[in-house]
Amino acid sequence: MTGSTERVAIVTGASRGIGRAVAEALGQSGHLVVAAARERNAEGTVEAITGAGGRAEVATLDVTDTEAVSDLVGDVVKRLGRVDVLVANAGIARDQLLLRLKREDWDQVLATNLTGVFSCVQAVLRPMVRQRSGRIITISSVVGQMGNAGQANYAASKAGLIGFTKAVAKEVASRGITANVVAPGLIETDMTKALTGDGRDQWESLVPLRRLGSPADVAHAVSFLASDGAAYITGQVVGVNGGMYM
Repeated sequence: MTGSTERVAIVTGASRGIGRAVAEALGQSGHLVVAAARERNAEGTVEAITGAGGRAEVATLDVTDTEAVSDLVGDVVKRLGRVDVLVANAGIARDQLLLRLKREDWDQVLATNLTGVFSCVQAVLRPMVRQRSGRIITISSVVGQMGNAGQANYAASKAGLIGFTKAVAKEVASRGITANVVAPGLIETDMTKALTGDGRDQWESLVPLRRLGSPADVAHAVSFLASDGAAYITGQVVGVNGGMYM
């Protein structure tokens, strides 16, 4: 990276779970974190970062609003002079067997999980190209690699992220920008809290490490990919899944 010693990182979906853990990890590693989420929901994340001595600011963002995404990135660059890291984490699930899946639920998941990432990445590319440096990290899922019954829409969106990110990596590598994917497995988040008893045991049996991961496990991988230590890594899928998918 070049320029300012303080790197600016935008994290979408930063209000809870993986997004919050990623934002806090980047704050701890010296980034000024723009914690983006709907309706200023990331205020708690910003308080945690600043309370630990880091720098952060909250941003209201719906990633399906392309104009809002562009405005946010433009404002960040205007005020802070640069954007060094984008972690495209915002995502939703609308699970249902394909025979019963409503077109609306298909469209909403693709709009948020895939098209929303396209908008965010496209918006940060111009300043990153101008800087001749940058880190783009998209958050996919093990489901995008191995599929899962009842999640055709979610799996399609997360698999799409892998192809998208690899294409971006090839386009911008000559400008000193890397683009990588982190694909979490079963992580302790609001999405997995519904797993209890035998259901939880059944899922854990699919994980060689015999436990669900934590948001911090994912955040460590993202933080590394955002660092100078990952300067020669691009177009890769980093699985954080306890061995669930090999």
